[in-house]
Amino acid sequence: MAAEVLRAMGHGCTCVAEETVAGAGAAEVEAVAARLRRRFHRPEAAAHAADYLRGLVAAVERKNGWQLAEAAGYAHPRGIQRVLDRYAWDADGVRDDLRAYVLAHLSDPAGVLVVDETGFPKQGRHSAGVARQYSGTLGKIGNCQVGVFLGYASPKGHVGLDRALYLPQAWTDDRARCRKAGIPNDVPFQTKPQLALAMLLRALAAGVPAAWVVADEVYGNDSTFRRALEARGQAYVLAVRSTQAVSTWPPYGPPAQHTIAALAGGIPADGWRRLSCGDGAQGPRLYDWAYLPVRPALRDGWWHAILVRRHPERTDEFAFYLVYAPSETPLDEAVRAAGARWTIDDLFKLAKGQVGLDHYEVRSWRGWYRHITLALLALAALTIGVRQKGATAPTVPSISPSPFPRSGGCLCGCSGPPPAHRPLSTRSWPGRAGGAATKSSPRSVIADAA
Repeated sequence: MAAEVLRAMGHGCTCVAEETVAGAGAAEVEAVAARLRRRFHRPEAAAHAADYLRGLVAAVERKNGWQLAEAAGYAHPRGIQRVLDRYAWDADGVRDDLRAYVLAHLSDPAGVLVVDETGFPKQGRHSAGVARQYSGTLGKIGNCQVGVFLGYASPKGHVGLDRALYLPQAWTDDRARCRKAGIPNDVPFQTKPQLALAMLLRALAAGVPAAWVVADEVYGNDSTFRRALEARGQAYVLAVRSTQAVSTWPPYGPPAQHTIAALAGGIPADGWRRLSCGDGAQGPRLYDWAYLPVRPALRDGWWHAILVRRHPERTDEFAFYLVYAPSETPLDEAVRAAGARWTIDDLFKLAKGQVGLDHYEVRSWRGWYRHITLALLALAALTIGVRQKGATAPTVPSISPSPFPRSGGCLCGCSGPPPAHRPLSTRSWPGRAGGAATKSSPRSVIADAA
């Protein structure tokens, strides 16, 4: 696990022991939990939120209310569950805290803002936004929720910055159904590119330094999305379909319009360069690349260009990108940006495997945003903690499989004192490494089926 964590966080070296990863995360989560307190009016709510955050980074098999409560030493899960459904706190405010935290530790002028979505498979029809829709997680159309995410990849690490739950139009057209899921009446239907653009503009307005914005075809084929970035003078490398129309203009070509695939077909044999767009699980991601400016941009000193990727062995396999950037931007810089899109795939894998991004058992709009926000915050703490540990503390601390001590119990007593004073729920039994695993309660089974 340590190697996977470090690779996904942007560390080339994966020789740091798993204990270092866990120990670094533990220390940083404590610092983040302390900063989180100001978002809660009641001390017991802040204490439960801190335990929720600790549990997301701990060695808990399934990071739902029952198992997070067990890990924190509570006799029953209600205090932990209230973090998602009852306590008064603003998930968007915590998102802003997350962004400020990332800016303080990972910001870099060479940073890249990465947009993508991921699916959360579900059963039933009551979870906010659930529908039969395409999910990359499933690799097919299935019953799921879809979240649109904004990631940040810098030379210092890769993290998630923002999130939005996609609501299919069938949901927004049925306000009664929305109310049952806690979706506010003023939430309209928005396409995935609209959700992504709102997150991007929010990050850029907050001063997140980004040399590039990158995204896949869902976003690259949306002209409104592209024009909004151009209006801000934001460079991008956006994947598009082969049928995407591209205009040429002097001095780069006569006034005309072509498909991007047709333009790529005219690239001469010596117009390709083999370059790596980053390291993958099997080593450098080597492809053949071609770069062709097509017209001047309205902004002085900028151009529109196309970037084409060709498989080095299966030479009939191509990927196409639209590029908006300063004139004379070199090919290797555009290729580096295109390769940064894979960082969000690593981010999803790590977030789901390490901090339980998809382990929630809530149906509501509010619950989704709260859990996802805390999971992104936990992942950022882990990323930043590992980076700081590698820089300042080369020694490996000796810790248990779970980096966090059991909680001393909640301040209000509603979740019970620690196990030394009250036995754990009869739902628990000895788990891995002598820890406590938790059976699914009837309530959690029902929620999981939602």
